[in-house]
This record gives sequence, structure tokens and C-alpha cells, in this order.
Amino acid sequence: MAETTAAFDRDARPPAAAAVSAVDGAPGDPGVPAPTLLEVLRRLDTGPRGLTEHEAEARLSRFGANTLPARRAAGRSRLFVRGLRDPFTAVLLCLGLVSAAVLAWGTAAVILFLVVVGCVLRAAGEYRADRSTAALRELVATTVTVLRRADEEAAPTAREIPVADLVPGDVIRLGPGDLVPADVRLLRTSGLTVHQSALTGESAPVPKHADGAPPGNGPFDQPQWCFQGSGIASGSATAVVTATGARTRFGAAHGRAPGRPRPSAFDRSVHGVSWILVRFMLLTPPLVLMANAALRDRGLETLPFAVAVAVGLTPEMLPVLVTTCLARGAALLARTRGVIVRRLPALYDIGAADVLCLDKTGTLTQDRPVADRGLGPDGRDDPEVLRWAALNSWWTLQLADLPEPDALDEALLDAVGEDDLLAHDGVAAVPFTPARRLATAVVRTPGRLGTHTLVVKGDAEAVLARCALDDEERARLRDLATRQAEGGVRVLAVATAERPARTRGYTEADERGLAFRGLVTLRDALAPTAAEALKVLTGQGVTVKVLTGDHPGTAVRACRDLGLPVPDDAVLTAGAIDTRTDAELTELAARTMVFARCTPEHKARVVRALRRAGHTVGFLGDGVNDLPALRAADVGIAPQGSADVVRERADMVLAEKDLTAIAHAIDAGRHAGGNIATYLRITLSSNLGNVIAMLCAGLLLPFLPMLPAQVLAQNLCFDAAQLTFAHDRPHSRALRRPTTLHPRGLLRFITRFGLLNAVADVATFAVLALALHGLGRGVDEPAFHAGWFTENLLTQALVMVVLRTGRRGARGRRPGPVGWAALALAVIGLALPPSPLGPPLGLAALPAVYYLLLGAVLALYAAALLAARARHEPPGTPVGGAASRPSQLPPGTRVSADEEGGRPGS
Repeated sequence: MAETTAAFDRDARPPAAAAVSAVDGAPGDPGVPAPTLLEVLRRLDTGPRGLTEHEAEARLSRFGANTLPARRAAGRSRLFVRGLRDPFTAVLLCLGLVSAAVLAWGTAAVILFLVVVGCVLRAAGEYRADRSTAALRELVATTVTVLRRADEEAAPTAREIPVADLVPGDVIRLGPGDLVPADVRLLRTSGLTVHQSALTGESAPVPKHADGAPPGNGPFDQPQWCFQGSGIASGSATAVVTATGARTRFGAAHGRAPGRPRPSAFDRSVHGVSWILVRFMLLTPPLVLMANAALRDRGLETLPFAVAVAVGLTPEMLPVLVTTCLARGAALLARTRGVIVRRLPALYDIGAADVLCLDKTGTLTQDRPVADRGLGPDGRDDPEVLRWAALNSWWTLQLADLPEPDALDEALLDAVGEDDLLAHDGVAAVPFTPARRLATAVVRTPGRLGTHTLVVKGDAEAVLARCALDDEERARLRDLATRQAEGGVRVLAVATAERPARTRGYTEADERGLAFRGLVTLRDALAPTAAEALKVLTGQGVTVKVLTGDHPGTAVRACRDLGLPVPDDAVLTAGAIDTRTDAELTELAARTMVFARCTPEHKARVVRALRRAGHTVGFLGDGVNDLPALRAADVGIAPQGSADVVRERADMVLAEKDLTAIAHAIDAGRHAGGNIATYLRITLSSNLGNVIAMLCAGLLLPFLPMLPAQVLAQNLCFDAAQLTFAHDRPHSRALRRPTTLHPRGLLRFITRFGLLNAVADVATFAVLALALHGLGRGVDEPAFHAGWFTENLLTQALVMVVLRTGRRGARGRRPGPVGWAALALAVIGLALPPSPLGPPLGLAALPAVYYLLLGAVLALYAAALLAARARHEPPGTPVGGAASRPSQLPPGTRVSADEEGGRPGS
């Protein structure tokens, strides 16, 4: 290779050759032969001496800076308009327009105000998240060493230039720790290994060299190519830049990352609830108008009342409360846990998640191995084998002048004390090469003059081939190594040989006739917080599934070391995935825990299969290869150290790749989701009861049961009190299972409790008729309005307390925000009618007997609420027991808070 590049003279290039931004025939589809080095250099119109300054300036002007395409962050106004697309916000806007059309200006103004407040809060939260994410951006690299010439005749000189100034055709030098600044074709290498985890997800460094590879491999398997986004693990290289900026593979992925394929859990819940409300609201005004026209001969004069009834059914505070709940949770996560929620509804989605998909490397394990065991030839533990292996690593590093040890050598050195390493004097070393797959250190043993010991360490097959063994013994040891590898560990073989001392150097030819010493096994170092985090996630009802490109045995070993049992039939490889239809994979994915040897397409397909099975799926990824799965999931999560394009496409960004942070995010999501669910259940059930009662009263009374101004005042009181749900703290049992709001379950809940509320209202009509009998027709109407106004506020306060805390909820606890808000509602309901503000609203003072009778009605209503709730939450049901944990139900089974009994906050 060195001779080829040295012999190539740039002056021999075709003068008409044009520089291109990417090389035609660069490694792409399997089976397509990659261009030779000479073809690459000719097409780029360059050579190993690099470009001249004039040529570089011309190409920079032509191709642009070597930067990724800038992603324009959405401004506040755009985020505000995006909030208006929310289905429920659109429903409120329509109601506001209808209210304005019937001259109900107060109702229209209140609705418009609430819509604006909700959209402003949501836009502000997402804008802050975008700003925080922008602050996390890190450049792929800052400077790079490039060979440039002053003119055609000058000799090339190496100098540092900004990465943005690189152009196709530049020749660069790379060393340990450097990030590859563009797509390059290698010219010369020395012990080069590259981390490609950001592109492929591979945990181990990949050897690279300048020699070509046969066609049939994928682009990242071609050893002569390196791509932007990867990093140099060890060795050095000289390479020619073939593509920069958006034309690199990394840049292309940045620009074409797939969008969200279908609505998330939050989107589905909001759409379902919105359609329930739309049906009710479209049905209510015609019923009110027809009933009044048929029975009371009142026509369009009841239209404002009919609109007020429809508005009364609407939870106007929903956009404000949803945004407040999510924004408070997101702000708390960012402040205390370093978790940035880029899309506010993603907080609800993570709370609803019952499956978390993640990679093994960097999440369950660290990006480094640790020494596991030393085994003698008989398969028994032998610490001496580990000492010989570490001795090889130490003296190879010292005598071969390597820049730094690789990950395996570091693991071996950490496992052995310094005294053992210095007990022998180093003489010579033959460093590792990809062709030999082993390294040799020559040491002098104290007290043995005239003798040198060769210590050989490397791939088991390569070492066994150089040992003095018969075929049967070699086959037995090969089987021993294979069994160890199948157990999920990396295996190195160690052998030694005694040689007469000599002054001349040692070569590869001396690696013959070795005595086999044994095997060294290495496993992935476990992430320090992974075991505890997995316990927490399991306790939260979240099933963890591992999607990795590694060997299945390695992934299973890591899971079991962390206390996560993996049944033998819960492992699936990429080959098995390819042979399954979508329907078969949907069934298999639900009971599989480890998916091994996965490509990006496999990961995305598994995530889609889990969603088809009815699961809400979170996906944690950090590499460009994770982008398809990241966007296929309900909520995509990326750590801060992930590729820039991944962070920009993720819904949540973690300060560190730590499962503990995800557990905290799940708690925050369930907290917010539980409060939203509580608000919806209580508000909609109360509103439905009021609407049914209004319809009944409209048929029974010769006057409107409640004036539009009274409806508006009542709704304002309700809305102010219900906003406290955003500051409530659900019971701890609400955090033990995913929070999913199913429209059908919600409809059942609000229908049952709404009818119960309507019965209480109708009973109040009877109480009013009894209490007001004989007062005279002139006072019947304002007194009736006052009586029902008071009863509505008191029943709302009662529902907020009883349905929120239940039978076992708040013993020994001081009232929280919801309790104080309920108390305030009760005080307003009792004090407003007889106050000076009552007459302007059409309310009058009530006789004392009414309050006595109303107290009896409320007592019966409270008893009925408790009895109804007891049916949904039978005594003896274990909190957080097996029956309530989705992870312990049959595959594909979903349990929502509504279907578990409608517990608010669940």
C-alpha cells in the first residue's frame, strides 16, 4: 500500500478530471464493488501530496463548508400556531365562535382567553426545551491536521485547519482520540481501530486498513473507508476526504430522518376524548331547542341557553391544565434530573409506556470490558493465565511504542497488580496485526539467565494453530473456547515458549511450537446504576427489551448479570426476524426480551410490532443507526452524548445515558398523566350530570333553569378550582403502572358517575319545590336559580374530594391544593346568593330549611359516590398487585386507569 501511494504522482492525473463531492462507486449496496484507491484519487482530482491552497479555496467556494445542514428551530409564533392544531383546542375555538354568533360575548371571551393561555404555555415550554437542546450541541470535531501545498511545486506541509474548511480531495492525518471529520478513504494506516457506534451501534472498535475488501460487504464493513461521526480508538492513519457536509453519510441521515409514522399515545388519547366531546356538544343544543320548542313553545330565544349548556359540558380548562401539568413536570425534570423534554406531550407518552426498548452497550453495560476469569487447559480457574495475559499487554504496550492500550489490554492490566507486571523484564515485542490476530511479548524471567520467554496472546483459533498440540487436543481446546464464547464473554488464548536468549530481534517466525497456557474471558463492564434502575422499571410495570447488534449470548449474559432473567425462548436474532411476517413478529415481539444482531431496520420493525400489539413503546438510542426505531416509537429518548442528529429527532434528551433518569421521567409522566386523567373524569362526569339535569329542568319548569350569566359564573368557579389538579400529587399507587387514558373507559366512567350526579340534581329540584312552596311566584325563579347554583358548587366540591382521595386516600394527610379548592367552592356556593353580588346575577337568598334538606341530599350523594367507587375498587384488591401490572399480563394485554376502576390519578 505504501509503495502504491508513494509511486502515485499527482502530476500524472488527467488534467480534465473534476473534483466531486462524493465518489461514484463508494461503498453502498452489498455486492457493488468499491472503487480502487487509484480510481478514488483520479475522480477526486487529488493525490497523496494533498491540494494546493488555491485549489482548496476554489473547492470550498464550490462545495460549501463542511458542516451539517442547519436545522431551523421553530419560533414562538410558529409553536403557538402549532398549538392551535390540537383537536380539543379547535373544538373550543368553534364553541367560542358559536357563542359570539349568538351574542354570548362573555362566554366567547372566556373561551378565547383560555385557548390563548393554553397555547402560550405550551409554546413557551417547547421553546425553552428547544433552546436547551441547542445548548447541548457539540461539533463533530473542531480542527483537523491537513496536508496542503503553497503551489504545485511546493512540498506538502501539515497544519491545523478548522473542520469546516475541509473539502473533497484534502489529505488528512488522524490519530487516537480524533473524530473523523468527513467521509474518507484510507491511504495508509498503522494499527488503526475505529469506534463506529454512532453509525452502527457496534460496541467494540473495528479494525481498519488501507487494503481493499471483496464486494458483498455493507459500507461500514469496508475496512478502507471511515465515515463522519466515528472516532479513532487506536493507531493512526492518513486518508483522503471523499465527501463533506450534507454529502456525507452522517449528513444524509441528518437530512432524511424519517418522521413519526403515526400518532403517539398522547395523540390517540386526545383525539379519542375530543371526538367524545364533539358528539356530546353537537347533540346537546338541538335537544335543548327541540325540547323547549315542543313543550314550552320557546324557540330561538333559548339558543344562548342551549349554547351555554354545550359550553357547560366542555372542560374549558383542559388545554391550560394539560399544558400546565406537562410543563411543570418537564421543568422539574430539567432542573433536578437533567432531562430535557423537547416535545411536551412526550412526558405523557413516557408515563403511558409499558415497554422500554434499549441497546445493551452504554446503557446496561459500559463501553469497556473487564477481565472475568482465567482458565487452564482443563477448564478450571487458573489465575496464572490471567497474569501471563496482563504481562503480554504491559510489555507490548511499553516496547512496541503503541500510543495507548486498547480496551482489552486495559481490562487485563486493571485485573493484575503492578508487582506481578514488574516481576519480569521486557526484552522485545511483536505488536498485534489484524492478519495474525495476536501479539507477542518477550520477557526475561529473574533467575533464569540465558533464557527468554515468549508470551503470546490473541484470538483462540490463531493461538491454537501455533501451539504444539495433536489434533484431538486442539479440537478439545477449541470446543472449550467456543463454549465460553457462547456464554456471552470474549475469549483470548494465552501461550508461552522458552527460547535461548539472543540479541537480534524477534519476528513472527518465532511464534511456533508454543505451549498452551489457557484462556482468558472478558465480559462487558456493567453500568453502575443499571441493576437498581431495572428493578425500579420493573416495579413501575415497564418491560425492558434489549435491541442490540451484539451476539445474543453477550446480551443475555449482561441481562442475567444485572438480575434480569431471560428465558431461553425469549431471544430472537435478526435472521429469525427476517423470516417472520408482520403478524408473526407482532406475536413474537410481545414475549421476546432480547433481539440480537439487529440492523437499524430490524430495530424499527420490532418497535412497530410492539405498537401493533397494543403497547406504548419508549426507545433509547444514541447512534444514527437508531433513528428509524427512535421515530417509530411513541417516545424517542437520546442521551446528551449521542449524535447531534439523534438529539434533534428525539422527544427527550438525557444528561447522561442512565436508566435511572428514565425511571424519574416515567414517574413525572405518570404524575402529569394521572392529574390530567383525574381532571377529565371529575369534570366530565360533573358536567354531564349538569347537562342532563338542565335538560330535565327545561322540560319541567316554565322558566330557564339557569341563566347564561349564571352558567358562565359557575363555569368560572369550576375552572379556577379544577386548575389545582395541575398541582396535585397523586397517590403513590398511581405511579406503579402505566397511565393510559382510553376513551371507551373514560366514556363508561363519566356516564355512570354523570347519571349519579344528575340524580342528585333532580333530587335537588324536589327539595327546592318543597322549600320554596308558598313563597310566591315572583321569587320562585331567582330562588330556584340560587338553590341550584349552590347545589352545583357543593356537589362539585364533594366530587373533587371523594373521587380524588377515595376510601383510603388521605388518612393523616393535610388537605392539598385540591382539598383547599373544594373548600373554596363550597364557601362560594353558600355565600354568593345572599351576598350583594347575588342579585346582579339573578340569585336570591334561600330559606334555612333548604340548607337542611340539601344537606340530606349531599349526604346521600356522598354515600352513593363511595358505593359506586367501591364497585370499581373492590376491598382486598392488592395495590400494585399482579392483576394490575401490565407486564405480568398475557402478551398484548393493556390495562388502563379507566379499566382498572377509574381511580383518579391512576
